[in-house]
Amino acid sequence: MEIGFVGLGNMGRGMAVNLIKAGHQVTVYNRSPDKAEALVQQGATAARTVADASRGEVVFTMLADDSAVEDVTLGEGGIVASLAPGATHVSSSTISVALSERLATAHAEAGQRYAAAPVFGRPDAASAAKLFVVAAGASEVLEPLSPLFDAIGQRTFVVSELPHTANLVKLSGNFLIASVIESLGEAVALVGKAGVDRQQYVDILTSTLFAAPAYRTYGGLIARREFEPAGFAARLGLKDVRLALAAAEQLQVPLPLASLLRDRFLTLVATGGGDLDWSAVSSLADRDAGIGSDHSA
Repeated sequence: MEIGFVGLGNMGRGMAVNLIKAGHQVTVYNRSPDKAEALVQQGATAARTVADASRGEVVFTMLADDSAVEDVTLGEGGIVASLAPGATHVSSSTISVALSERLATAHAEAGQRYAAAPVFGRPDAASAAKLFVVAAGASEVLEPLSPLFDAIGQRTFVVSELPHTANLVKLSGNFLIASVIESLGEAVALVGKAGVDRQQYVDILTSTLFAAPAYRTYGGLIARREFEPAGFAARLGLKDVRLALAAAEQLQVPLPLASLLRDRFLTLVATGGGDLDWSAVSSLADRDAGIGSDHSA
């Protein structure tokens, strides 16, 4: 299949490589051309513009935020202006419900197809084709995409015929991960200040009560205070919590914990931690407890 891929950051790079490995003809575009060059060596074709990446049957976008997605999709020379009638835009970015609804409308008006397929998993999972894909769209749109989702992930969950529903599920999942990070940070600060080995404590938790991947992954990062390089930057975590709150307000669903998390991430970003991994929000619990980063606990 002829596929365009726009956005070659921590996640997009691994996804595009796995589409190439699956035998697809992949044309890649990134605002910083050097990232595209690395994929050319693995069989991709580099596009000079978004329009050049939108000539095939499907174009994926994997970008940081609403602004970036809006620019490449709805802007001059963007995907809507360039994609052939009947071709499909697959948005894998974590974006707002409202923007996903706008994209669905814009593509429909242009005679194009649109699906939302955000993913759960960090960059190592993207590289290993172990992502979990949350897909939504009309069945006739999703069915031809199934082999592509299989190439980038270990399982695909189809949640609705309305694309924006997948974005809501993704945002709700990121809200839960943020909740895990905050509560883990508080618990580790508590026992760590009492002299319990932080890593041993996380090992106890993940061997007994909380064996889920989120607890294992983030518990380890928190115990080791391993916040660089960022697998997912704190500023993006703040963005996602805000988007979850916006969706909740639209649906009139109070999310008291999300309001707290927004302030915790805002504190981290405001104090210079925006480019750290979002698990660094746990460092606020250490700070509040009077525990320095060089504390022996």
